[in-house]
Amino acid sequence: MLISNMAGTGDDNILNTEEKDLEYRKIQLKKLKEEVIDLEDLREGVSITDLGLNDFRIDLSNYIKTYGEIKNIPEGLHAVTAVKANMEKGVIFILKNINSSINIDKLNRLHPYYLVFIKENGEIVYNHADAKKTLDCIRLVCKGIHEPLVDLCRDFSEGTNEYREMDMYSGLLQKSIASILKTEEEKDILSLFKSGGTTALQSKIKGIEDFKLISFVVIK
Repeated sequence: MLISNMAGTGDDNILNTEEKDLEYRKIQLKKLKEEVIDLEDLREGVSITDLGLNDFRIDLSNYIKTYGEIKNIPEGLHAVTAVKANMEKGVIFILKNINSSINIDKLNRLHPYYLVFIKENGEIVYNHADAKKTLDCIRLVCKGIHEPLVDLCRDFSEGTNEYREMDMYSGLLQKSIASILKTEEEKDILSLFKSGGTTALQSKIKGIEDFKLISFVVIK
């Protein structure tokens, strides 16, 4: 249906204003056409195949078929899971930008949602521009686990004094949001040296007040 729609309209699905994939892909193709890109240094990525989210949509579809629609889920829920080989311990934050008119250059495919994977020491593993890599990590550590990992949950509870001492995680959350702001500022600065105008004068994400925490995954 998506291919038929592209062939018929030459543009996004005019009946679905929430569809973002085609707009995102147009921007990717435009970058390939107009810019000389060093694939070794590329952070945002331009590979349509690599950046596809179809696998995750299939997972979600299968989940809904099994358990029904996801409704009335409170914000701020968390899960604790075990670290896997070649991964780092840390936290994956799922945030929502409540200033819904913002999506600079439409580079965040998941807007208004932002995913950030941060280590326990505050170092960013993947920022919001690497959403697919973060989703891959979530899938790796969570898929197939249907019951709480009791020992890890107990350790997390004890380490935070029954969730009363969350300063470490609050600090990681602030650093995660700061990484989003820094990335957007860097894009603004770079746009000053490109043809076609700058994004520096456009409305932008203001700060931490523009985000709310949807959920987070603690990897221990």
